[in-house]
Amino acid sequence: MSDETDTELFEVMYNCRAMRRLKPDPVPEALLTRLIEAGNQAPSGSNRQGARWIVVQDSEQKSKLAALNKKAVDAYVGPQSGRPSELPHQSTEKRQRMLQAVLWQAEHLAEIPALIIACHQFDTPVSAGEAARAAGSVWPGIQNLLLAARALGLGAAPTTLGLVDRDAAKEVLQLPPDMEAFCLIPVGYPMGNFGPVTRQPVAETLRWDRWT
Repeated sequence: MSDETDTELFEVMYNCRAMRRLKPDPVPEALLTRLIEAGNQAPSGSNRQGARWIVVQDSEQKSKLAALNKKAVDAYVGPQSGRPSELPHQSTEKRQRMLQAVLWQAEHLAEIPALIIACHQFDTPVSAGEAARAAGSVWPGIQNLLLAARALGLGAAPTTLGLVDRDAAKEVLQLPPDMEAFCLIPVGYPMGNFGPVTRQPVAETLRWDRWT
């Protein structure tokens, strides 16, 4: 990046590592509110602004969500999951480290100070398939939230595993019939250090005008 574009924003983007091991220390509600404010600045389809956020701090609620997440994580790491042990851009060693962080989080999710649930509210109740089409109006806000967390020195990492059992998650969160949950984001102060993310080079992911 040139000096002109090497701004604080780019520094945050290039160093927004997924932080799954988080301290149990409480996060001030003022900071959690700032995360939601950042999420609300994101674009949405037709500017409907249907994103809704639930910040879970109650220990009993966190335990219920942790149980749903643990069940899904066990399936994710099981021998029949089909999860590749390595990828072209991620060695077996690095992938194993990521897996260990996922497992740690599954064991300690209820101890993390805040679990933020990103939702979308529709005009009427919708099916799971219909709900999926609203993802483009939810995920930009999630990314804003992640960047804001990094800027504030908070660790976070999005996961959908804890919401795999759609009906159970809706019951725990007491969502109205017209609301769907898309992502669970544990937030807290990181145990590890922030650092640069490892991503594929642009030469492998970019083409001009057409792919071939």
